Amino acid sequence: MATLRADAEAIWQAAIAAVAPQQLVETRLSVEAGDLCCDGRPLQPPVQLTAAKRIVVVGGGKAAASLAEGLERVLPAEMPVAGLIGVPEGCGRSLPRIEVREVRPAGRNEPTEACVLATRQMCDMLAGLSAHDIAIAVITGGGSAILTSPMPAIPLSEVIATTRWLSEQGADIGQLNRVRQALSDVKAGGLARHCRAGRLVAVVISDVIGDPLATISSGPCMPVEIDAAEALAILEQFGAVKAGVGPTIVAHLHKHALEAAVEPAESATQSTEPATAGQWQTPAGCVVSHHLLCSNAMAVEAAAAEAARRGYVVRVRHADPSVHETATQVGQRLADEAAACGIGGAGQRLAIIEGGEATVQLPADHGLGGRNQQTVVSAVTSVLARKPWPRGLLIASLGTDGEDGPTSAAGGMADMGIVTALTQTDGSLADALRRCDAYPLLAQAGGLIHTGPTGTNVADVRIMLLENPPRTTPPNGATSHGLPSADAAVDG
Repeated sequence: MATLRADAEAIWQAAIAAVAPQQLVETRLSVEAGDLCCDGRPLQPPVQLTAAKRIVVVGGGKAAASLAEGLERVLPAEMPVAGLIGVPEGCGRSLPRIEVREVRPAGRNEPTEACVLATRQMCDMLAGLSAHDIAIAVITGGGSAILTSPMPAIPLSEVIATTRWLSEQGADIGQLNRVRQALSDVKAGGLARHCRAGRLVAVVISDVIGDPLATISSGPCMPVEIDAAEALAILEQFGAVKAGVGPTIVAHLHKHALEAAVEPAESATQSTEPATAGQWQTPAGCVVSHHLLCSNAMAVEAAAAEAARRGYVVRVRHADPSVHETATQVGQRLADEAAACGIGGAGQRLAIIEGGEATVQLPADHGLGGRNQQTVVSAVTSVLARKPWPRGLLIASLGTDGEDGPTSAAGGMADMGIVTALTQTDGSLADALRRCDAYPLLAQAGGLIHTGPTGTNVADVRIMLLENPPRTTPPNGATSHGLPSADAAVDG
């Protein structure tokens, strides 16, 4: 068990290290002959930094401070760089030229008045630029809460209540962000539309499966068309309207949905020409481009490489953005796969690595936990429904940002020792699963994963390690890594 735990920790640390923003910026971005380059090639359209009178860096998210620090090292000291970045508590740092401001509590991914103030100051900074200036926006997971400026007359308290309701009812990130976009002055391209610089470069770290630029941080620099009727339908789908959540928001969306139905050309003014691969021009003439530095797939591949280095035959499953699973369903699926592989037969050690981001629907009497902890408790419950927990099995699930729901943990794990302790605690596994109350049980059993804020965010990584499973064929969607062998699993 000690070996499995050590291997699992090394694997998830490799995943997090591979998507460390500061290192990625310093490795991939550079200034050559005055041009800002990515992987040694000038950005297109070119960004001539030496010709800029001012360079302003704005943005927010869990990885924003690390990105800003990387940019400070890449941009020569003599360049006129300033800016403001919003981050969660615990992610702040002091930089010479860019202010990094902690604007929301750790472990609570909701906007605050400090978020609104910082966002509006960023908008003022962008609006004060001219065509001879350059803006850089750092966009990372967690930015939807941090980059917040509600439409006039919409109270921040209702924005918080509405997004909290949707999250608790199991809305996925796409649905959540479509509602956020309909209520905000800075999402869906709003941040870019404030900019009066000649050029805006968005540097992106994706925490959304499939890396849709319009969804990551609610697309602050993407020209997304606002659809009030769609946002209202999402609120109705998840019961917010019936429950009386966000009455001002509902009235606002009703009004704009009716206007769009009567005068579609007028109501579409919030949209601009569609962006091609994240490149477009705002009505003010600012040319915007997006550059993706890393995503969940990169973390998963790094985890797989570390597992292979440690002697495992590795199956990799990259998340499918069209598949939406609850944390309970993920745990059940992992248990099914463990049972199908078998434990204790002849063959190599097997590691199954996958990425994703599950949802959780909270009951009215919910406890404390996060989607990764819920995944682990679900897996434990499903395995134990068949037979005792095998000695050679470990399952771990964690958020690469170091936050799992409103808890101090990044996620959870289970092996034979942890499961033995779980079954000896006072709490009921079934009750903890039903009430989404995994944290207390895992804390008692030593099954929490603590990383602290990692400074990055590319969704979740799940790890299943199996000692000596028999040969099996990977299920659909999995690929195999490792040293060639007659017994190695092959991609079916």
